[in-house]
This record gives sequence, C-alpha cells and structure tokens, in this order.
Amino acid sequence: MEEKNVPVITKKRHTYLTYHGLEEHYTYILKNGIIKNSIILQDGREFNLSYISKPDVISLLRDEVSKYTDQPCNVRVESEKAQFYQIDRVTFWNYVNSTPELQNYVKNYYRKKLSKNICRLQRMMMNGKKGSLCYFLYNLIDTFGKKYNDGILIDFVITNEDIAGFCGISSRSSVNRMLNQLKKDNVIKMVDHKFVIKDISYLLDNIAD
Repeated sequence: MEEKNVPVITKKRHTYLTYHGLEEHYTYILKNGIIKNSIILQDGREFNLSYISKPDVISLLRDEVSKYTDQPCNVRVESEKAQFYQIDRVTFWNYVNSTPELQNYVKNYYRKKLSKNICRLQRMMMNGKKGSLCYFLYNLIDTFGKKYNDGILIDFVITNEDIAGFCGISSRSSVNRMLNQLKKDNVIKMVDHKFVIKDISYLLDNIAD
C-alpha cells in the first residue's frame, strides 16, 4: 500500500471506523493497532465477532463494481490508537484483479473468515456458557498471548461486557461469576487487569470437539 501512496488515517480508542449498514466507498486495511468487529442483534444486544491485532483487510466485500456498499459490521478501535490504509473500493479491486498474490489473498480471506465464524458458532452452541467462555479465553492466546512466569499472559485488557458480547452471555454478572470460579479452580488469575492463563488443559477439557 505504501508503494502506491495510499493515504493513512488514525483513529483513537473507542472511536468507530465504520458502522453496520453504513454506505461506504472505501476499503480499510489495518496498519497497526487493535480493533473489534461486532454486529447488533435484533434484540439490540451487541454480538462481538473478532479482535484483529495484525495488519489485515477490515471488510472485504465481493462487490467489485459499485462505488458504495453497505458495511457488514461495526468496527471499533480498542487500542489507544489505530492506523488504517484508506483506499477507494473500486481502485482496491483493480489492484486485486491485476495482482495474482492479492487474488490468492482474497480467495483465502473468505474461506478463512467463514470457516472461523462457523467454528466459533458451533462451539457456542455445543458448549454452553462455560464452554463458550473457555473457548474464548483459549483463542485469546493466539491473538494476545505472551509467555509469563506461571502461564500465558493475555496482554490486553478485556472487559466483562466485551466477554459477554463474544460468548453470547446475557449479563456481565454471569461472566464475573464464571471468571471467579475459574480463579478458584486455579485456571486463571489477574495481573494489572489482564488475564494470565495458568491451566490450558482445563480450558481444552471444557471445549467440546
């Protein structure tokens, strides 16, 4: 993107890059920072889809011709700030169609995103609240995990409200109750408001295949 002099925009923590249903004529690529994708359910609750912490295309829609298209989800900045490449959608697709490497990326993008979301929904349906929470905590290792003296530090502060949104749990109090039980069972602990996962095998034992 830098070779093509694509402009970069900066957003501050808890500001939105875009909203579900908003007509947008740009494609955004995360350059640095952490963002959260979410949708609003019919009952008004927010359902969180994913954290993104590495350079990635934020919303890659198949419509290659239309200058404007509706955004599929909300995108909110979760780090102190985040930077994005901002490129006209039609121009972006022209780049894709003229570059074999980008074509392969786009093809794999859809396959991976669909597979990941289907897997997550299956886990939620099969595991119940506790299993869904264990699955969420386990997946945080790949996104934010760092080695710690007695476990793996999730190097990012995550609120109970956000956990509820990721796990399909109706209230923060339910999340708090389950987290307290995991602490008592010596599965996790907190350091500076961040999780330390002490017993990965416990999490895996509570995730149905």
